[in-house]
Amino acid sequence: MKRSNNSYIKKLKAEKKRKKKEEKAKKMDERKKEPKSSGLDDMMAYVDEFGNISAEPPEE
Repeated sequence: MKRSNNSYIKKLKAEKKRKKKEEKAKKMDERKKEPKSSGLDDMMAYVDEFGNISAEPPEE
């Protein structure tokens, strides 16, 4: 009886590992499809005279 229980646990672990691998591949594909926005303008932050951070440049 111990052997059958052991093989059942092995099957569960293998199935869980397979599902996790599939989910990881799915997430990776989704990230690849998204457009990359690594421009400098996207990373800029401006600070006004009061110390507040904003994404828009200050008005002159």
